[in-house]
Amino acid sequence: MTEIVAVDIGGTHARFAIAEVAGGRVVSLGEECTLKTAEHASLQTAWEDFGARLGRPLPPAAGIAVAGPIQGEVLKLTNNPWVIRPAWIPKKLGAARYSLVNDFGAVAHAVAQLGDEHFTHLCGPERGLPSEGVITIVGPGTGLGVAQLLRRGGHYHVIETEGGHVDFAPVDSLEDRILAELRKRYRRVSVERVASGMGLGNIYEALAAIEDRPVTFRDEKKLWAAAMSGEDSLAAAAFDRFCLALGAVAGDIALAQGAEAVVIAGGLGQRLAEYLPKSGFRDRFIAKGRFERRMDEMPVKLITFPQPGLFGAAAAFAAEYGE
Repeated sequence: MTEIVAVDIGGTHARFAIAEVAGGRVVSLGEECTLKTAEHASLQTAWEDFGARLGRPLPPAAGIAVAGPIQGEVLKLTNNPWVIRPAWIPKKLGAARYSLVNDFGAVAHAVAQLGDEHFTHLCGPERGLPSEGVITIVGPGTGLGVAQLLRRGGHYHVIETEGGHVDFAPVDSLEDRILAELRKRYRRVSVERVASGMGLGNIYEALAAIEDRPVTFRDEKKLWAAAMSGEDSLAAAAFDRFCLALGAVAGDIALAQGAEAVVIAGGLGQRLAEYLPKSGFRDRFIAKGRFERRMDEMPVKLITFPQPGLFGAAAAFAAEYGE
């Protein structure tokens, strides 16, 4: 049994926990400590703060998930001013062994190692995730995360992707008009522009322009609240379109990756759990022409584990070092 520090660094928060790993898997994940990145100058000072709060020396090993690309000598995080130099991690953090993984790659590691009890059924056949084959992971949050998990012969492989940045493809005439409105603002409209946290606002403002109505909600949180409660008809219409778009995108990516199942994750995943099964998500997910039958036989799950990024950071270390 090896004790490590699990770290999940986002734009606003950095989350820490002590994890135990053995045999290439996570055995336990301790209590989460959430620190605001704006209140710390660097990963090193946040690491030291976590150690002080824990009241004991930190283990000399770490699994670190970061919101941004992990290639190169210097890592610049998305929406976070911290700069991480991987070569300096052993000296700065005292972590002689460490693994670095993209934040959504960490979620894929979590999907690989968590049990069926940490997933809820959204649509398709009610069966567990397959032990063999590809699982597509799609995560609407600040952006749209996409990863691929391949299980084969008792082992698994995580492939991080930038699938959230493929082109948005309208499916009906209203989406044609939404795309035309978004092109006035963006040179190129990716699926992230419509199927993420920012997507609801983009759709809402496009619909307001189409109907020549004023934009009532400028604040993203207030818009989401109005959309999900149904208190504002235009916001509710935008939310319906968001669910349709997410279903189409998830189906497209699953088809492209040759998936046997799909997991919805991301910061919005839990909030959508009540709504997606009753929306047009499933209809759009399976509407793939000659492949409709195959899509209809594909289970779609929602991950319910509260901190998959932290768990996945620990799982990535365990998988890399076999401990």
